[in-house]
Amino acid sequence: MTSRKLNVLVYTGTGSTVESVKHAIYTLRRLLSPNYAVIPITESALLKEPWAPTCALLVFPGGADLGYCRVLNGEGNSLISQYVRRGGSYLGFCAGGYYGCKKCEFEVGNKAMEVVGSRELAFFPGTCRGGAFKGFQYHSERGTRAVRLNVHKDAFRGAGMVPEVFTSYYNGGGVFVLPSNQSDDIEVLASYTDDLDVDGGDEKPALVHCKVGLGAAILTGPHPEFAAANLSRQHSVPGYDELIAALQADDEARTSFLKACLSKLGLEVNQETSGVPSLSRLHLSSISSSDVDDLLHAWEEIISKEDGEEFIRAENDTFHIEKPETRWSVTGMKEALTSPDSTDQKSPDLSNAGIVDYTTIVKRIVVHQNAWPESKATPYFNHHAFYSSLKEYRLRDTEAEEWGDFLMYGDVVTSTNTLLEKNFKLLSKLPSGFTLTATTQIAGRGRGSNVWVSPAGSLIMSTVINHPAHLAPSRPIVFIQYLAAIAIVEAVKSYDRGYESVPVKLKWPNDIYALDPRAPTSSPPLYVKIGGILSNCAYSGGAYQIVLGIGLNTTNGRPTTSLDALLPAHLAPFRIEKLLAGIVTRLEALYKTFLRRGFAPDLERAYYAHWLHGRQVVHLEAEGGVRARIVGITRDWGMLRAEELGSDDKPTGKMWALQSDENSFDFFRGLVKRKI
Repeated sequence: MTSRKLNVLVYTGTGSTVESVKHAIYTLRRLLSPNYAVIPITESALLKEPWAPTCALLVFPGGADLGYCRVLNGEGNSLISQYVRRGGSYLGFCAGGYYGCKKCEFEVGNKAMEVVGSRELAFFPGTCRGGAFKGFQYHSERGTRAVRLNVHKDAFRGAGMVPEVFTSYYNGGGVFVLPSNQSDDIEVLASYTDDLDVDGGDEKPALVHCKVGLGAAILTGPHPEFAAANLSRQHSVPGYDELIAALQADDEARTSFLKACLSKLGLEVNQETSGVPSLSRLHLSSISSSDVDDLLHAWEEIISKEDGEEFIRAENDTFHIEKPETRWSVTGMKEALTSPDSTDQKSPDLSNAGIVDYTTIVKRIVVHQNAWPESKATPYFNHHAFYSSLKEYRLRDTEAEEWGDFLMYGDVVTSTNTLLEKNFKLLSKLPSGFTLTATTQIAGRGRGSNVWVSPAGSLIMSTVINHPAHLAPSRPIVFIQYLAAIAIVEAVKSYDRGYESVPVKLKWPNDIYALDPRAPTSSPPLYVKIGGILSNCAYSGGAYQIVLGIGLNTTNGRPTTSLDALLPAHLAPFRIEKLLAGIVTRLEALYKTFLRRGFAPDLERAYYAHWLHGRQVVHLEAEGGVRARIVGITRDWGMLRAEELGSDDKPTGKMWALQSDENSFDFFRGLVKRKI
């Protein structure tokens, strides 16, 4: 296996502010999707987890750098420095900029706010002196301003188009005072145009680029990551409306500059800046269209009728139920006639929106009781192809009879898992095998704090499994994610004749990997992640209700590779509708076997036939680096079984059961173990 640098980590621990983190994550996701996953990282994760091997960029947002010092001085800063010097990239906005300098001087002479001291990272070998402009107040917008910045275009050769000058949000940042013995390792990227309230030297550097060993850091005084779309009017702050207007008018130049900065740090920027797509309607259908009436009947007690319209007001989201024949109801006509400037009853256009609270947007379910959705209603998903494939696979897999009968599809959704798992009122009324799928997720979730990047071309699905509570002790829920992994790999390999050799594997406990097509002959083989499984569980009416989410790069080449990239030229590309049907049918058949016999030897053999870990050697860090060889998984709780090795690589006779410690970056670092 190989670790690819696909994570952009935004620090969210002590010292950071919620607003600065939100702005950083929003802007970076817009500029870097779908090439990277922008993920928050806490101080605990930074100190304890092996984040560096997969980190393409470490970001420290605005806040107060004394908080950063308090929790990261010593070990934390050593890890950060080592990461950058070995080829990593650091981006520090405002407080993150102060933090990356050799010395910080802030509000010198102001006893209530003065901060003066050395800093351990010292990426910039001089002083960051601030505030560059007077008026800063903690937790306030009163010291903000729109600052004009002159761009040093010579510093961006080969990094894309940059503006001559642009406008940026500013609130308390510093100026980078160049050392007298300035080296070629420091470049000024942009300078303040206005006179400063502190001595910043002749150049008045607002942003600097520093070479650090094999890596690099960009430090900023202002906040180029703050977009006008995410700023709210401040009636108590004079001139704030004008500030927003100035930033909005120059947003394109600001964005171009920030893209060039990210490119200079070696990141692959999306030149077509990703807007936020508007949520689409959800289309509910069934293999037998008349069965949709039965499902609606089961929903009766959770449906409320308001002005002749039907709603499900669940815990996290509100769903408006529409029928094709009643779409032009009074409410529908009201929507059609509502002026573009009104938000009354109208699904908002999010394409140019800022940070969005998706829970406030009504999700619309179109019910198809008479026929499957037409292609013009769902141009990116062919329901006929899905249901036809479902019938075809059931002829081969006779244990599969019901799962997939009910399908809800959306072109653009928040997260298939969130829509089900966070809305228990709806979830409690769904049968096993009910599947929600989508073409694009805009708030997809992975394990822990991970974000699974799911652009168009990914297979995205969540299936409901009602697991009887009385069977849970002998049929532990943890094994269901293993069944899902087997189902995915087997569905790929049985997709059609000739696909048996597609090089996909499963990685314990819940990832799907593929042989890297860019290095097919490497020794040992290099594998990259192309999919993941996320299982959430609730309890209701004597059953555990499991929402099993699956994301699989199918036809899209980003952020890693895709199934299509693994195919020889003579095989047709995968069709998502057909592969989805294959996964659902295999999952149902495997689950029924599991209900009858538990994780029996035949299921265990199927799991081992596809996994990456045969005879893999790991280090038990909590035991001082003891070496152990993986030999399987335990049949009670699905933990890894490993035999301890002596100095001669021979078994010592000790066996260990290993489980993940919720490590989001590498399951084979920091394993928790118990002796067996």
